[in-house]
Amino acid sequence: MAILSTLLSGEDSENHTRTEARMLELAEKQPGYLGRESSRTADGRDVTLVYYADEQSLKAWRDSPDHRHAQRLGRERWYASYEVRIARVERSYRFETPG
Repeated sequence: MAILSTLLSGEDSENHTRTEARMLELAEKQPGYLGRESSRTADGRDVTLVYYADEQSLKAWRDSPDHRHAQRLGRERWYASYEVRIARVERSYRFETPG
């Protein structure tokens, strides 16, 4: 799992939005992709959890040419700051109210 915490710079927002949508589309087609969850914190940070079947799948996505290009643009234009954390889900369970 990759945990991404990003704070946008406010520059070139239109191209960021377009590239982000394209990256999501490509990520969903990536072998080993399992899903994602996102939220925004009170200070405007976007926090996204991206789930992969294994570390090899995650590394393949990290190293894909389109994603590498988007990463470079993010550092140069779109992000005031970001942090990436790689983690492993050891256990998972869930509850839902019936009905």
